[in-house]
Amino acid sequence: QVQLVESGGGLVQAGGSLRLSCAASGTIFSLNAMGWYRQAPGKQRELVAAITSGSSTKYADSVMGRVTISRDNAKNTVYLQMNSLKPEDTAVYYCNAAVRPTRDYAAYTYWGQGTQVTVSS
Repeated sequence: QVQLVESGGGLVQAGGSLRLSCAASGTIFSLNAMGWYRQAPGKQRELVAAITSGSSTKYADSVMGRVTISRDNAKNTVYLQMNSLKPEDTAVYYCNAAVRPTRDYAAYTYWGQGTQVTVSS
């Protein structure tokens, strides 16, 4: 089994910053792509940023230039540094990761439980 545990969410004023962390634990042979998604009330879950095992990154247009995704492979952890936050960034943020539990199995995507980010105007 694999668990993803997010931390770092909270309440921040517009223009502020937050750093989210997501640590993977359990039976892990390799961690492939990792990413952050968000879901605001009444909206569909959307990709915020993703990072491959080789550290290539991808960002949603809405956060480009304000958000940086990074990973520490030694700690099985992915980070999301968010700056210049806006009220429209308010959402529950979820991390996910494609994990191969052993060399005999293909990668499977796991999700964290989510962390609330609220940006006040």
